[in-house]
Amino acid sequence: MIRSIAAALAAFALISFGVRAEEAAKAAEAPKAEVKEEKKAQKKEHKKAEKAEKKAEKAEEKK
Repeated sequence: MIRSIAAALAAFALISFGVRAEEAAKAAEAPKAEVKEEKKAQKKEHKKAEKAEKKAEKAEEKK
Protein backbone atom coordinates (compact mmCIF):
# COMPACT_ATOMS: atom_id res chain seq x y z
CA MET A 1 0.00 0.00 0.00
CA ILE A 2 2.84 2.39 0.78
CA ARG A 3 4.31 1.71 -2.66
CA SER A 4 1.07 2.60 -4.41
CA ILE A 5 0.78 5.85 -2.42
CA ALA A 6 4.41 6.69 -3.19
CA ALA A 7 3.85 5.93 -6.89
CA ALA A 8 0.74 8.13 -6.97
CA LEU A 9 2.59 11.01 -5.31
CA ALA A 10 5.53 10.61 -7.67
CA ALA A 11 3.21 10.63 -10.71
CA PHE A 12 1.43 13.72 -9.40
CA ALA A 13 4.73 15.51 -8.83
CA LEU A 14 6.01 14.63 -12.32
CA ILE A 15 2.80 15.80 -13.97
CA SER A 16 2.83 19.05 -12.01
CA PHE A 17 6.45 19.70 -12.91
CA GLY A 18 5.75 18.92 -16.58
CA VAL A 19 2.95 21.48 -16.72
CA ARG A 20 5.16 24.14 -15.13
CA ALA A 21 7.97 23.37 -17.56
CA GLU A 22 5.62 23.74 -20.54
CA GLU A 23 4.35 27.10 -19.26
CA ALA A 24 7.90 28.35 -18.77
CA ALA A 25 8.89 27.20 -22.25
CA LYS A 26 5.95 29.02 -23.84
CA ALA A 27 6.82 32.21 -21.97
CA ALA A 28 10.45 31.96 -23.07
CA GLU A 29 9.57 31.38 -26.73
CA ALA A 30 7.67 34.64 -27.15
CA PRO A 31 10.61 36.98 -26.53
CA LYS A 32 12.85 34.85 -28.72
CA ALA A 33 10.42 35.23 -31.60
CA GLU A 34 10.33 38.99 -31.14
CA VAL A 35 14.12 39.21 -31.07
CA LYS A 36 14.33 37.08 -34.19
CA GLU A 37 11.88 39.36 -36.01
CA GLU A 38 13.83 42.44 -34.95
CA LYS A 39 17.11 40.95 -36.19
CA LYS A 40 15.46 40.03 -39.47
CA ALA A 41 14.13 43.58 -39.91
CA GLN A 42 17.52 45.08 -39.11
CA LYS A 43 19.22 42.77 -41.59
CA LYS A 44 16.70 43.73 -44.25
CA GLU A 45 17.28 47.44 -43.63
CA HIS A 46 21.03 46.90 -43.78
CA LYS A 47 20.73 45.18 -47.15
CA LYS A 48 18.60 48.03 -48.49
CA ALA A 49 21.20 50.54 -47.34
CA GLU A 50 23.98 48.57 -49.02
CA LYS A 51 22.03 48.41 -52.28
CA ALA A 52 21.43 52.17 -52.15
CA GLU A 53 25.15 52.76 -51.58
CA LYS A 54 26.07 50.55 -54.53
CA LYS A 55 23.54 52.36 -56.70
CA ALA A 56 24.99 55.72 -55.69
CA GLU A 57 28.53 54.50 -56.45
CA LYS A 58 27.49 53.27 -59.89
CA ALA A 59 25.79 56.59 -60.60
CA GLU A 60 28.97 58.47 -59.64
CA GLU A 61 31.08 56.22 -61.86
CA LYS A 62 28.86 56.95 -64.86
CA LYS A 63 29.36 60.70 -64.48
